[in-house]
Amino acid sequence: MTTSHGARRPTIADVAAAASVSRTTVSHALNGIGKVDPRTRERIKKIAAELGYRPNLRAQRLRRGEAKAIALASSMPFAVAGGPSRLGFYMEVAAAAAERALVHGYALVLIPPVQSGSALYSVDIDGAIVVEPEAHDAAVAQLRERGLPYVALGRPTAPEDDAPYVDLHGGSVVDLLLEHLRDQGARSPALVIGAGTRHSSVDARAAYERAAAAHGWPPIVVTAPENGGEQAGYDSCAALLAQHPGIDALCVLVDAFAVGAVRALRAAGRRIPDDVMVVTRYDGLRARTCEPPLTAVDLGLERAASDAVELLLARLGARPATGVAGAAECGGEVPAAEPLLVPRASSLRRAPFAERD
Repeated sequence: MTTSHGARRPTIADVAAAASVSRTTVSHALNGIGKVDPRTRERIKKIAAELGYRPNLRAQRLRRGEAKAIALASSMPFAVAGGPSRLGFYMEVAAAAAERALVHGYALVLIPPVQSGSALYSVDIDGAIVVEPEAHDAAVAQLRERGLPYVALGRPTAPEDDAPYVDLHGGSVVDLLLEHLRDQGARSPALVIGAGTRHSSVDARAAYERAAAAHGWPPIVVTAPENGGEQAGYDSCAALLAQHPGIDALCVLVDAFAVGAVRALRAAGRRIPDDVMVVTRYDGLRARTCEPPLTAVDLGLERAASDAVELLLARLGARPATGVAGAAECGGEVPAAEPLLVPRASSLRRAPFAERD
């Protein structure tokens, strides 16, 4: 084997010859297996580094029957998960997960939105992280059919799905947003959620209905199709305003819907936040660049994605079941960082910590 410059790449036989040991000993020393004297192991590693030896990863994977790759998958369409720029919720998770996976020698395979008949069946992976699975999730179904382990980012909503997961605090996020709206004077807020069965929608509805009962709000919940993106948010909000002209705040969980809602409010001649306040769940690019900028929540996605990788690798036996993985083994759930409100112009009628009426 030669390099692009014509020089032959050192092989495991070269390392063995230089160290005066067998190729098996070199393999065991470099892979941290077998009974090799610690001093010999370090000497072999040093010689390998001096020679510029790099192991054949493909051959290693074939011998072990491992792909050394994990997937990030979701049935969530890019219309809400990424948007035209592809720089949204899904990609933020992907960046953090890829970094953590590489630390442990695994590659991250990014799977486009998974539907029935998806190519997920043919991807060479050891397991997967499924982002916010629905009750009858296509990605989960395909992974189960292949017999591949998976963990969830966000609470699975299927009663039979007992996969370990990193909790994204769906209900707490909505509690945080609604409390903020109430502090800012809202007395008739409406909730706009995705039409599916992801935990973010299910938990949001439950939290909103509890708050409405506690504070005497008229419960107004509207659903929009995820694949409709911003236009679905616009259409849903326009219909909502026509049917309930007295609403004074919108808690729009999906950021794509929230941007569409802002357009609908402007088209209806409503001022933001004076007439109607708008808040959303995910503090991403859409929330920050909307005009006005949208009050949102820092979900701690970097840590949550890293925890999901650790959880999956523990299931694969590639990491000891301690810390995050150990906690999941006890109860199946790993709590993400507590959500933090990021107040912005779309909802600030008063000073952020003004006393409630």
